[in-house]
Amino acid sequence: MEAASGSQLTALGRIYGHLVRALPAGLALAAGAVLRVWMLKKLFEVNGDALIYGGLAKNLLLHGQYGLTVASGEMYPTLIRLPGYPLFLALCFKVFGIENYASAAWAQIALELLGCLLLAEFVRRIAPPELKSGAAHCTLWLAALCPFTASYTAAPLTETPTLFAIALALWAVARFNARPGWGSALWFTFAVSYAALLRPDGALVGVALAPALVVGLRRGDEAGAIPRKKLIRMALVCVLLALAPFGAWTGRNWRVFHVFEPLAPRYAADPGEETYPGWQRWVKTWCLDFVSTSDVYWPVPGNPLDLTKLPSRAFDSPSQYAETAALAADYSDQDNGLDISPDMDARFERLAEERIAAHPLRYYVWLPLGRVADMWLRPRVENLPIDLDWWVYANHRAETRFSWAYAGLNAVYLLLGLAGLCLRPKFWLWMAAYIALRSALLLTIEAPEARYTLECFPMLFALGGVGLYGWVRKGIGNRE
Repeated sequence: MEAASGSQLTALGRIYGHLVRALPAGLALAAGAVLRVWMLKKLFEVNGDALIYGGLAKNLLLHGQYGLTVASGEMYPTLIRLPGYPLFLALCFKVFGIENYASAAWAQIALELLGCLLLAEFVRRIAPPELKSGAAHCTLWLAALCPFTASYTAAPLTETPTLFAIALALWAVARFNARPGWGSALWFTFAVSYAALLRPDGALVGVALAPALVVGLRRGDEAGAIPRKKLIRMALVCVLLALAPFGAWTGRNWRVFHVFEPLAPRYAADPGEETYPGWQRWVKTWCLDFVSTSDVYWPVPGNPLDLTKLPSRAFDSPSQYAETAALAADYSDQDNGLDISPDMDARFERLAEERIAAHPLRYYVWLPLGRVADMWLRPRVENLPIDLDWWVYANHRAETRFSWAYAGLNAVYLLLGLAGLCLRPKFWLWMAAYIALRSALLLTIEAPEARYTLECFPMLFALGGVGLYGWVRKGIGNRE
């Protein structure tokens, strides 16, 4: 009887220990859930790209075709968006009802909180032994309470599933490296494939992290090693599985459009649609921040080109200003609507060439670096009800103060990530490689958006958790 009582007490003690250890994680997840639900209530809206994804999802469910519907009700096939997010929406619509975009937002909240747990477990596996548990908890809190990623759960867009796919890929890499097996390899394959099916730049996840699967693995006949033949077999199977959906997508695009398109066009245009290369190049000669993207790049064509919205760097001389003004007037005075004709696009191209020839360093170096800096450092308020010209303090003092606070919080995440990188936890090189590759890709775009750097935040959360707990532990050690 006493022995039985002793075993019961031991079992109760273990349960109590598990509950105590789980409490911080539970609190972090609860706080993250509250933040996201509040943002869902305040920020949820369906417009722009969300309607495009939703249209694709509806036509998949109702007609079994990957296409969009025009106002007349006619449907046409398209390849402007990869099928990853429309399939996600289609699943939500199938379960919760057609056009139930709110169900997608709730699903995204669950996905992101699960991603926070995966990142914490990833850090538990990669942090130095003395930092493992504390760094994992710090990572969980940093990820759960980050308002920049949390706000996108309220938007039916690709950001949240992409962040989850990256977290899943990181977790699978660490798990495979610790104990190679088919489960981890297949989870990694699914994660990197789905990241690329969501957005073309999602392929960078596989490019950066795939080498981390095998670097440092023990191979051959030594104890705990994975046999070479098994490793090669797993690699072949995973590569074929990863390429299969893109093979199907490429084949569909060739069959329907007679073009080779394994991902999606850069300018989201179907074959035969205008992409306005002259306009794009001219914008690239002066566009530096998100305000220009929102006020000029997005509205044109389709809306007037307002010269007052252009920054002074868009003109190098009075004659160039006059030429730009004439071009804007001709664009606005067209009888066939506010479209950029081939002749007008050629005029934009000549103007761009003139500006590039006069200032090649500005075009090839300073502006690209400035756009990347804007995407990394500006206040991440693009999806909040806040004016984009947040720096004009006299117009909206409260919004300006809030925006500066957001910029400061963003800087804290960056500094914590840098601190963690200096501690060089396992896989630090591959996380840094992903951030570098993504930043290099962003050097090529003409219209910056802060959300383009959001995909680097899973790495910042992981590195930041290591850096934060390392700093806390060092401070405690110094006091002792």
